[in-house]
Amino acid sequence: MPWIQRTIQLSAHSQGFHLVTREVLAALPELAQIDVGLLHVFIQHTSASVTINENADPDVPADLERSFSHLAPEHFPYRHTIEGPDDMPAHVKAAMIGSSVTIPIAKGSLALGTWQGIYLCEHRRQGGRRRLVLTLWGEAKSDD
Repeated sequence: MPWIQRTIQLSAHSQGFHLVTREVLAALPELAQIDVGLLHVFIQHTSASVTINENADPDVPADLERSFSHLAPEHFPYRHTIEGPDDMPAHVKAAMIGSSVTIPIAKGSLALGTWQGIYLCEHRRQGGRRRLVLTLWGEAKSDD
């Protein structure tokens, strides 16, 4: 199967951790045809990030947001302040979490654990629409 790459634009979200697994899957119907492969998800922004984490309990994203806001508070003597008080903490959080995840594909599905999902981590109070580059590659299912 050839490489497939798509850029999707997510709707704007408020600050926090937002499950985007459904949006990613909707953009890649070809995933169902892959027996073994990889999906790479990359965010094209420096004040937001992507991660994989618990997708069942709504307390988890709330606790993650509170934890990261404690680690990179707005009221810190940052030098980069021209874009507002939430910008530099957003860069710090994005550097800690990262700009991409790679997920194995098994038998036409993402090989996520039972309670795992893909999250957009919005680190600005209102970051706007975020772009994800989705790169899919794998071996097609055989016709056996």
